[in-house]
Amino acid sequence: MICLAAGSVLATAAGPGRKLPQPLPEHPGHVFLAGEEVVVALPLREPAQWRLFDYEDRPVPVSGITQARAELGKLPLGWYELRQGGDPTSSTGRVSLAVLAPLKVPTPASSPIGLDVAMAWFYGPEQMPAAATLSALAGVNWVRDRLSWPELEPRRGQFAAWTRYDASAQAQAMAGLRQLQVNHISPAWANPQSARLPTNLVDAYQFHREIARRWRSSIEAIEPWNEADIEMFGGHTGSEIASFQKAAYLGLKAGNPNVIACQNVFADHRPDTLEDFRDNEPWAYFDTFNLHHYAPLDSYPNVYADFRAVSGGKPLWVTECSVPVRWSGDERLKEPSPADLRAQAERVARVFACALHEGPSGAFYFLLPHYTEGQTQFGILRADLTPRPAYVALAAVGRLLADAKPLGRLKDALPNLRGFLFRARPDGQAREVLVAWATEGTATLTLPRQPLGAFDHLGRPRASAGRSVALSTAPGFFLFGSGAARDFALTPPPEAAPRLEAKVCPVVLQAVLPKERVRLAASAYSLMSNQPDVIPLRVYNFSDRPVRGRLALHAPAAWVVQLPAQVHVEPGAATDLALAVRAQGQTAGRSVEKLLIVGDFGRQGRPLLSLRFKVELSK
Repeated sequence: MICLAAGSVLATAAGPGRKLPQPLPEHPGHVFLAGEEVVVALPLREPAQWRLFDYEDRPVPVSGITQARAELGKLPLGWYELRQGGDPTSSTGRVSLAVLAPLKVPTPASSPIGLDVAMAWFYGPEQMPAAATLSALAGVNWVRDRLSWPELEPRRGQFAAWTRYDASAQAQAMAGLRQLQVNHISPAWANPQSARLPTNLVDAYQFHREIARRWRSSIEAIEPWNEADIEMFGGHTGSEIASFQKAAYLGLKAGNPNVIACQNVFADHRPDTLEDFRDNEPWAYFDTFNLHHYAPLDSYPNVYADFRAVSGGKPLWVTECSVPVRWSGDERLKEPSPADLRAQAERVARVFACALHEGPSGAFYFLLPHYTEGQTQFGILRADLTPRPAYVALAAVGRLLADAKPLGRLKDALPNLRGFLFRARPDGQAREVLVAWATEGTATLTLPRQPLGAFDHLGRPRASAGRSVALSTAPGFFLFGSGAARDFALTPPPEAAPRLEAKVCPVVLQAVLPKERVRLAASAYSLMSNQPDVIPLRVYNFSDRPVRGRLALHAPAAWVVQLPAQVHVEPGAATDLALAVRAQGQTAGRSVEKLLIVGDFGRQGRPLLSLRFKVELSK
């Protein structure tokens, strides 16, 4: 969202030099580590008594609160709120703070825990170090940022010297964070319809080559586009997404062979779009298959199964995921109610547990900054960087599910009980970690052995209750030694899709049709029955030498189609062709018809383009 303008893949870099994160001296956002003296400056208002409350809304007895400053001493782990007058529903006179467990070892470079921070778009250069530090303190491995192509390349071939995107990349690198960057807008010179992909894929190739070069020392992964399959970001067919991906991948690897070239991420698991994408055999052109979901937790198996089926066996990354809450009350603040703040916090560990069980190598929670769409609040920080409880819940996940790999889901559990077991490294120790909760009400879980430690969803130690534990909708973390999985009845996690062999070809084929002809639900173009039509095609050569090849057509039997059989393309250029089509026969009214173009360019390879057409009755 946001529209404002492999296991081994995850472990390639950034790990050896990563240091333990420390709060900045001024403690931006009022985030402290356990053992630190908590001191908070208070806003100057009319005289009133300030009181401190914990996450459970219990008053915390403290001294040292004056009209302008709260010296609270060393507080236990958790989320707290200072209230002027003690009213939890007041829209003013409330200051939140957090006390986190300090990380004992640096976050592993292979940890799947990620966070969408949208750093460049939400924070000025003066706030970027603070936001980056808050991400690192939460045990986050990867962060996802945003960029605007028109800002970076306002004119074709002319790149801005220094931008907010360079500043954010620098701040996040200084905080030891691994970075994923994404764009979702075309410059006017590349496409007047800015939400759409560039019409000429040479522009896509050259842009991605340059940004991969520009940030080769700081940004390790790039998504070429965001959610191209939905209307907000262009409403493209699977074929359009695949052709663009091929050009972007070739550009990224030309700029930095070591960059992680991600699939331009899907928002929806619409069957026709995924089938259209799959038919274009794009698997050689991405290192990770990226997806988003905001679906109900129990639907995750179906969501992931649909995406896994078209992934070509590449590692899955879910680069946006959450189950957000609504804001209420003061429209200026857009703050969730106390009950919704607790719901938001409880959902963090649930989202990660359910997602990681499905096997993605990376899962990025959406979203760090204060951000709303309509009545929905996504952010786990407020605009002033102070934490919502969900930020503390994320820090619990970052620490206790560090380097998590799924072992299975509890089998034969009560209908209202969910539990997922992981192999992880909380505090640097090899452990097997159970995340469990009740979907509603309460539930009692009998553990097969005594846990070595137990924590609540905010990372606070739970009182020992032996093997019988009471669960609520707030998840708990239960830590066991190696081999505990043998004592649990588990449904194993899904197997990865088989790896499909594919070779990169520098020749890319593209249909160049206007948006008006896209039938998005069918991932197809409109085509009138029994009427002659011309489909503009473009053949690109992204190699450093001229290419010559042949094109073969495979169309429905009754169709009349014609395309030049041979094509010549100069290096770094494109050749336009006209595909003449007449959809004859009993095709009108069917869901879709497919047309396949296969090239033979000798040693350069065999490019492929599969197109879908919604055949409509002539008027």
